[in-house]
Amino acid sequence: ELKMAGDHRITYTRRHAFRTNSNKVKTIRTPGGRHSAQYMAKLRKGPRCGDCKICLPGIKHMDSTGFKNAKTSEKTVSRAYGGSRCHTCVRQRIVRAFLIEEQKI
Repeated sequence: ELKMAGDHRITYTRRHAFRTNSNKVKTIRTPGGRHSAQYMAKLRKGPRCGDCKICLPGIKHMDSTGFKNAKTSEKTVSRAYGGSRCHTCVRQRIVRAFLIEEQKI
């Protein structure tokens, strides 16, 4: 006996019906057996080091609203320049400052 494939067509539940970058949808099957649209959030790049531009470890990738609502501990790292510069660049700055001070003496 030949079985036909089920119908996977869905209707978008939000305003516009175009398949754009901000309107990504995943088709899921509900417990009731219907196919429904599940909206996908955009992937965020996360904060980057101001000097070497690498992604800062220890800080979540969130959008501006997420950062607004997040706790301070989720937005920074407990170190000098934490949440702004990576550990390598901070180390370079400390060594540079130390060497400059040594030259003055």
